[in-house]
Amino acid sequence: MKEKVEQYLQEIKSFAANTQDEIENFRLKYLSKKGIVQVMFAEMRNVAPEARKEMGQLLNSLKNEAQNKFDELKEAASGTGTEAGKKVDLTLPTDFANLGSRHPLSIVRNEIASIFSRIGFKVNEGPEIEDDWHNFTALNFAAEHPARDMQDTFFIEKNPDILLRTHTSSVQVRVMQKEKPPIRAIFPGRVFRNEAISARAHCIFHQVEGLYIDENVSFADLKQTLYYFATEFFGADTQIRLRPSYFPFTEPSAEMDVSCFICGGEGCKICKNTGWVEILGCGMVDPNVLEFCGIDPVKYTGFAFGMGIERIAMLKYQINDIRLFFENDVRFLKQFESTL
Repeated sequence: MKEKVEQYLQEIKSFAANTQDEIENFRLKYLSKKGIVQVMFAEMRNVAPEARKEMGQLLNSLKNEAQNKFDELKEAASGTGTEAGKKVDLTLPTDFANLGSRHPLSIVRNEIASIFSRIGFKVNEGPEIEDDWHNFTALNFAAEHPARDMQDTFFIEKNPDILLRTHTSSVQVRVMQKEKPPIRAIFPGRVFRNEAISARAHCIFHQVEGLYIDENVSFADLKQTLYYFATEFFGADTQIRLRPSYFPFTEPSAEMDVSCFICGGEGCKICKNTGWVEILGCGMVDPNVLEFCGIDPVKYTGFAFGMGIERIAMLKYQINDIRLFFENDVRFLKQFESTL
């Protein structure tokens, strides 16, 4: 048996292969389940006990030699080995890897956060899976209030009190419960609504909401804050207008338009020839919301606002299909490389 093993060792060392088939045949002959190495190990039971240690070491050498030879043959055949590979010219310039880019939604989110941080707003985030109280009830949505129908909600089937948040207003509630006024913060994050996906709508999107609560906060403070944001984000010549609207958690409520930054207010397809583009909703925090969260509505007042990051990004980069943000198409994302 010892002579056989030494004979196989010599065969392995001298073996050469020119094709993949020859390499595979080598593997089958020596390293397969029915190959020579396994057969020789099986014959160990016939070896005398006093010779098994020496024989075992010899068989391990056979196994290692066969495996190393097989690896060497594979490496040479693939062209990556030093023997089969081409010589490398170390003086050639380095082929730098392409850098990635930030997602346009991340760019817009960070820019919005930066603008509001300059006037004292901090950033707060909260859970995407919420309960009914934080998402609706604490925000003045009564149990049978028709305003609940304004948002198609993803509820958890096993527990209808648990849902995917429909807005980041739920984070406002959590902050008002934990902190005492003055409160000045923004709340960016992902939200979910059961909507049909199209070029203008998606079941997943992102919001940035803001909240300011203190003594003697007025609608004039809200207007000036939003005007500052609009001029910082869209340009110094931007004008704003507020139109009456309705939201359960603010009273009075308004929607804000900015003068079209594409046509300068003269009318184009972006503003639908009106000269104005709607960007957000806002209003004074309803006293009921303050009371729900343990804040004295007699002593304190506040304002809140909210905007869709996708909508702002679509306006900023003139993107006409919201689905592009979620498809991870490298051709689309590559356009934002210069914003690193």
